[in-house]
Amino acid sequence: MIVVNKVNKSFADKQVLHNINITFEKGKVNLVIGRSGSGKTVLMKCLIGLLTPSEGSIYYGNRDFHHLTFSDQKALRNEMGVVFQGSALFDSLTIEENLMFPLNMLTKQSFKEKLDRVNYCLHRVDLYNTNKLYPSELSGGMKKRAAIARAIAINPQYLFCDEPNSGLDPKTSLIIDELITGITHEFSMTTVVNTHDLNSVITIGETISFIKDGVLGWYGTKDEVLRTENEGLNDFIYAQPITQKIRDFVH
Repeated sequence: MIVVNKVNKSFADKQVLHNINITFEKGKVNLVIGRSGSGKTVLMKCLIGLLTPSEGSIYYGNRDFHHLTFSDQKALRNEMGVVFQGSALFDSLTIEENLMFPLNMLTKQSFKEKLDRVNYCLHRVDLYNTNKLYPSELSGGMKKRAAIARAIAINPQYLFCDEPNSGLDPKTSLIIDELITGITHEFSMTTVVNTHDLNSVITIGETISFIKDGVLGWYGTKDEVLRTENEGLNDFIYAQPITQKIRDFVH
């Protein structure tokens, strides 16, 4: 579980996050939604330690992340897996080498142990026989799956995904959503996903936090999101194309 307590974040004289209070639950897919510029990316960067809140605390269990010593912060980061929006695979490394990278950095496993873990993770995301391929030889959806495999290679307790469906077609997006949900439940991780994808919201949003202008505007579940009377959330949802899946959900 991650608890965000009264977090504010400012850059010079511009305040981006205002008194954010959210609980991200263990074993669930926790979505953060909102328009571009709403503050959700800044929030995620605070969660993973790329930014430090101006005020407030972020607790991982009973550990206040930004008040830990450097070595304790490093140890906590070793419990995190991150899937970046552009996948962020190393172009000069094979897929096997990409997955080996965090294992080489963060573990003392033997080569055989690391290779076994790489192969397990690739099989878990249905990327068979891709070990010796380079990222340029994969489709967009395969790159996202490879990025997820790398993120779970160290068996993290916490998984962060920034716009995992960006640039993907609806069918591939559904595969990525199912994969994220599956590994979250299988490994009982606390998963936090930033997304604009409304299909993801109604399909995998076990908890949903709507950020508007740096403020937590709404918090609920996928069963509640399309029936809310929250004006800001409705403006965000119904400004997007409505697919048949969403129509079926509403009716």
